[in-house]
This record gives sequence, C-alpha cells and structure tokens, in this order.
Amino acid sequence: MDNPAFAGDDQQVKERKGHESVQGGGSPRGRRQNVEGTAEQAERKPAAAVAGGAPAPNDAVNLERRVGLISGVALIVGTMIGSGIFVSPKGLLERTGSVGLSLIIWAACGLLSLLGALSYAELGTLVSESGAEHAYYMQAFAPNEKRKSWWGPIPAFLYAWVSVFLLKPSSLAIICLTCAEYFVRIFAASIDCLPPQESVKLVACVVIILITFINSYSVTLATKVQNIFTAAKLLAILIIVVGGAVRLIQGNTQYLATGFHGSTSSFGDIATAFYSGLWAYDGWNNLNYVTEELKKPYTNLPRAIIIGLPLVTVCYLLVNVSYLAVMSKEELLSSETVAVTFGNRVLGWAAFLMPLAVTLSTFGAANGTAFTSGRLCFVAAREGHMVDVLSYVHAKKLTPSPALLFNAFIALMMVIPSDIGSLIDFFSFTAWIFYGGAMLALIIMRRTMKDVPRPYKVPIIIPVIVLVISIYLVVGPIIDSPQIEYLYASLFILAGLVFYFPFVYFKKSVPGMGHLTTFFQLILQVVPTDTMPDA
Repeated sequence: MDNPAFAGDDQQVKERKGHESVQGGGSPRGRRQNVEGTAEQAERKPAAAVAGGAPAPNDAVNLERRVGLISGVALIVGTMIGSGIFVSPKGLLERTGSVGLSLIIWAACGLLSLLGALSYAELGTLVSESGAEHAYYMQAFAPNEKRKSWWGPIPAFLYAWVSVFLLKPSSLAIICLTCAEYFVRIFAASIDCLPPQESVKLVACVVIILITFINSYSVTLATKVQNIFTAAKLLAILIIVVGGAVRLIQGNTQYLATGFHGSTSSFGDIATAFYSGLWAYDGWNNLNYVTEELKKPYTNLPRAIIIGLPLVTVCYLLVNVSYLAVMSKEELLSSETVAVTFGNRVLGWAAFLMPLAVTLSTFGAANGTAFTSGRLCFVAAREGHMVDVLSYVHAKKLTPSPALLFNAFIALMMVIPSDIGSLIDFFSFTAWIFYGGAMLALIIMRRTMKDVPRPYKVPIIIPVIVLVISIYLVVGPIIDSPQIEYLYASLFILAGLVFYFPFVYFKKSVPGMGHLTTFFQLILQVVPTDTMPDA
C-alpha cells in the first residue's frame, strides 16, 4: 500500500524532520515546552520520556507510551461494542417504525462513524497531543499567539467543560447501569422479573469504583483488561450471530420479510433514530484521547481505526439481523433486555451465558471509557482549563489518578437518576455539536497548516459531509420536536463562560486552592507533569 499512513518509521522521520511543532505556544500555566517534534523523538529515542518506557532520571514525569496496535484496536472495538447494541435496538426500531429502515440506519450510522474516524485519523497524526477534540480546537482556533487572546481558547475550554462535567461521566454512568442491570438479571428468579433499581444502582457504583481503581493502579493492567474483555464481547457477538443464522436456515424469515412496512417519514424521528444508533457506535474517536500513550502513533492510529470500524459495523448488522430472526418487531420493542430475551429463546439451558456475556462486554466498554475520559480531563488541566491537580500523575504508577477519580465522582452522581433513554438523547445532542466542531477544525487546518506533512490525509469532502450531517443531527430534532432539554444543553454549554473569563483568561484563583492542591498531592502521591514531545 502506498498510503503514507502505513509507511515505515524511517520514512516518517524523513517527512517530519525539520518541521516545527504543530502544537506551538505555551501553556497558560507555563508547563508546556515548545519543542520541535519528530517521529524519531516519539518512537525511537530511548532516552526520552516518551520512548515506550519509564522517563529518564532527569526528565519531567510524564505518561508512558504503553498502548500498541492490538491494544489500540481493542480500545476502539471495546468501547464501541458495549451497552449500545443491547439497549439501542429497541429505541432505533421504535423511531424508524420498520425493520428495513432500521437496518439502513444501522448501516448509515456505521458509515458516518467510519467517515468521522478517518477524519480523526488525520487529526490525530497531524496534532499528536492527547485530548482529541480539545487539542484540535486549540490548534485550529488558538494557534501560537492566538492562545493569548480572549476568544481563541474558548471552543477548547467549552468542549472540556461539557465533556468533563457531562459527556464523559454520563457515558460511563450509562454503560455501568447497563452492566449492572444485566449482572443482576443473572441472579433473577425469573427472566421477566425486573431487578430492584436500588440493587442495580448499587452494583453500578461498585463497577465504577472497581474500574477507576484498575485504571489508577496501572496502565498495563487497564490495557490487559481491555484486551481480555474485548475478546469476550466478540465471543458474545459470535454466539448471537450463530444463533440467528441457525434460525434463518430453519426458515424463520417472516419478521425480516416485513421490510419497510410502517416506516416513519418524520424528519425528527430519523434524527433521533440516528441518536440511538450512533450511541451504539460511540467510541470511534477514543484512541485519539490517548495519542501521547500510543506506540508509533503515525502508523498505529490509522491502522487501528481502519481495522476497528468495519469490524464493529459488520458485527452490528449481523446482530440486528439475528435479533429479527428470533423476535418480531413488537416483541423486540417490548423487551427491556433484548440480548437476554434472545438467549432465553435460542440457547435453552445455556441462556444464562447471554446476560453474563453482556455484563463482561459492558464492563470492558466502561473500562475503556474511563481510560480515555481521564486523559481528556488530564490534558485540559495541563492546558490550564481545569484545576492544576487534575493534571498531576502518580509519582510511581505514572497514571493520571486525580483526573480518573474526578471523572468517577461525577459518574457516581449521575447513576442516581438512572434514566438511560433520556441520558442517551442528551448525550448525543451535545456530543455531535463538538464532533462537527472537530470537522470544522480539520477544514481550517487544511488552510492554516497546509505545508505541514500529513502521515495520513483524507479527501476534504469527507469532513465536509460529516460536518453537514452533524448540523442535521443537532438542528433536526429541535425543529421537528422542540424540547426544553435542548435549551438546557445549550445553556449548560454557554455557562462555561462564567468560569472561563475569571479563572482561565484572567487567571484568578480561589483562595485556599494552593493549600487544597498540596493536600491532594500528598494524599494521592501525585506530581506535576510536562507535555510530551510531538509524535
């Protein structure tokens, strides 16, 4: 293949050598060093703090590069295949109204996610910092001298504000609630007996605490857990697909044969159907949050995306066909736990394996979500957009434990309402505002950074398409069916400006914050960090 994304490391060094850092500028807190970066620095230099091992004795303390290609694919696949495919089939089918249209929406969601992920592959190899959208907004809207302006860093700050306090914790809470519900159902006396909500919430809290401990204790342990649970969820998918294939061979095609009967023609229903489907696909950009910890990012980032996205799309389509080979549309809509109902009808005495498999799947997705969420909070704090202590790492474990603990705390607070349906819609509405913003950032950097070598480059039409669809997904439901929740979401985003101007732009500090930072630094055994060289 002649795509430069798959070129050898030596070629990457030649292409990047002599070009200045794409990050540019200094951190508001003064911790970023504006150094030149090459692939050799990131992937070969043994003495650097980023060379796949522990920092050199005189280097600043940093995160390490311990995520390889397999772990990168597992992170993408493992966070995408989680609770969505076991929760969203009901919401998507209900909104589309027909079997045929629902399958088309599933395929369209996969295609849209792939287009977005390919655009993120270019962004991740062009701007090699962790933090995904936060880093891309800073480079596109606040490069170099514009970082000192009052308006340049605002998009990045608002993204960090919404993501750290809403999007990432709510995603973790949704997945853990689903994990807990399926886990409790393993011990339910009857498959039709709904478990008490108090027990589900309690188990969800335990899952959040356990995952946070794993990620705080060791990056290596967290990636191994991710790899193992990704394999488990692929096995669960295989069980469903084989069971559905057997039923189809036996001639159970009557439910699929209904086709497009009853399809909706509502502009807003189709947009909200996309919300449910895209929730199942969410996670396609998660590897971009850990670019600084990815080995050989110029090659492994695009490869992991190109392997992971088609795999997940094929799995989702086959799983939905398998569901409809066993259940009618009405039965699927009436089931609260579709995968469990499927297992009860197809697996017989082994039906208990299905809720167990789903529990393992969602646990893995929650682990990956916590892994990446902590990195966003860490990077935002390092840029000066959150309190300093959230940018610290454990002195020995080299994990961003304060950011991980903060994310877990907010997620625990969100477990209390436990209304998964409303959380999914709210999450999707706000998330696609920022996905569209990342596409706009890529388009801008095609002009402002046109001379910078790109290890991977997509046709410009791809980010344009994703940007247009993002606008549709945000505006469509508001026009078709205005709800007060959309106003709340918009107000929450803008509320970040109340904190931006005094604490970020004017750099004011809350009295006693220094003592509080020192307290947490001593309790958690964490130390300040510096950014890694460009990759």
